[in-house]
Amino acid sequence: MNAKLFRGSLDTIIIKLLSDNKEMYGYEITQKVKTLTEGEFKITEGALYPALHRLEAKGLLETQTKSIGNRFRKYYRLTDSGQTEVNAFLEEMDQFIQTMQLLMQPKLAK
Repeated sequence: MNAKLFRGSLDTIIIKLLSDNKEMYGYEITQKVKTLTEGEFKITEGALYPALHRLEAKGLLETQTKSIGNRFRKYYRLTDSGQTEVNAFLEEMDQFIQTMQLLMQPKLAK
């Protein structure tokens, strides 16, 4: 899989996962993507955390640190603004996919 194409879709992937799962921590996000794509997509920490921080800076995510046993985990969830933006992110991705399909499978000339 082309890492550049995947990286450009990372924000949408994160937004969709958090929309479906209420809240998740970083490692959980990486494992969910790996499972859902049967190992085709693997998110590295070097790609995930900058994306999470970028979405948080835009006001789309908020965090909560929870104590799990003797460890702390930072959970990410969508803000109200992030919830509002889910459909816009998904529509934009859908339009991109449709456009790419037009380019990759042009109709035969009549």
